[in-house]
Amino acid sequence: MTAAALLSFTDAATATVALAPSRAPTRSRTQAAPLFTGAVSLRCRRTRPLTAAAATGDSPSSAAFHGECFVVGDNIDTDQIIPAEHLTLVPSKPDEYRKLGSFAFVGLPTAAYPIPFVAPGEESSRYAVIIGGANFGCGSSREHAPVALGAAGARAVVAEGYARIFFRNSVATGEVYPLELADSGASKECKTGDVVTVDLDSSVLINHTSGKQYKLKPIGDAGPVIEAGGIFAYARKTGMIASKSA
Repeated sequence: MTAAALLSFTDAATATVALAPSRAPTRSRTQAAPLFTGAVSLRCRRTRPLTAAAATGDSPSSAAFHGECFVVGDNIDTDQIIPAEHLTLVPSKPDEYRKLGSFAFVGLPTAAYPIPFVAPGEESSRYAVIIGGANFGCGSSREHAPVALGAAGARAVVAEGYARIFFRNSVATGEVYPLELADSGASKECKTGDVVTVDLDSSVLINHTSGKQYKLKPIGDAGPVIEAGGIFAYARKTGMIASKSA
């Protein structure tokens, strides 16, 4: 048995928590931080460029994401991000990974969110950045939530606060950067369709449509894990476990 096979999911979860920023994202007091209860498809890999800007050559840095934003409010739960009936999709299968992305945010009420995150008949979203309020990703511990957002083409979520399990799943899968705002206001001042840039090096969200800027809390040691493609890819890259070619 290889070292990779010996790395249990509990080890992965522990490593992910240890790599999280020193100032952990906040969550609702009524929501406990549940343990991982199932196997995350950590080995699913995206086929899109690392950043939306890189796809068009608009940015020389892989630490900046540029594009339109999709704005949601407080307490967006995982059932709104990806409803339970779609959890049978297996992200490690490319066709099912793409299909999972097509269902991202289908649980949002259409009365409050008339513009869909993924247009009907499409598999990917036009929105590179998601901007949310407090307690983003609350609810169940389903790892499919950040995977669905990443599969749809989102590269970062910028929110006022996170449920811890969503934050950990985002880092563990390497699908999206869960970035926390240093101050409130962005989710109410930004509008869906605004053109924004997320600069990881400067820890800032720039809204080019409104001209406003918002300070972000640094992603810290979780950044390299996400950039590597998740906890297992990071462990192989750094020699913590044997690479597949070993």
